[in-house]
Amino acid sequence: MANERARTLRKAMSESERKLWRELRGRQMGGLRFRRQHPIGPYVADFVCLERRLVVEVDGAHHLEPVQSRHDAQRDRWLTGEGYRVMRFTNSDVFDNIDGVLEAIWSALQELSGAGAVRHPHRERHRT
Repeated sequence: MANERARTLRKAMSESERKLWRELRGRQMGGLRFRRQHPIGPYVADFVCLERRLVVEVDGAHHLEPVQSRHDAQRDRWLTGEGYRVMRFTNSDVFDNIDGVLEAIWSALQELSGAGAVRHPHRERHRT
């Protein structure tokens, strides 16, 4: 189910997500691979670098609504519990300050450079 949702979301990315994806795709961040609209457990991350366990979310205005804000907090807690770091940026952050967004992502990747040795928990669950 998450895979189908991820496929649908990849086809319907927002303009701000497309703009950020142009900067992250093709290992442009220090040779690290990002995936877009990638399922992680019951959730779909806008962008994730599995090697460094970094999730990057681009939030529209609806994320300011109380119900969505509570859902986002619950989701962030779950992802953090799974060993991911979650970064959130607004659409306007991406449109108005893409360089600042990229710098923040790069800094987080550098901080997480030692995390690459941690095994991916979802792969471990599916090993036979």
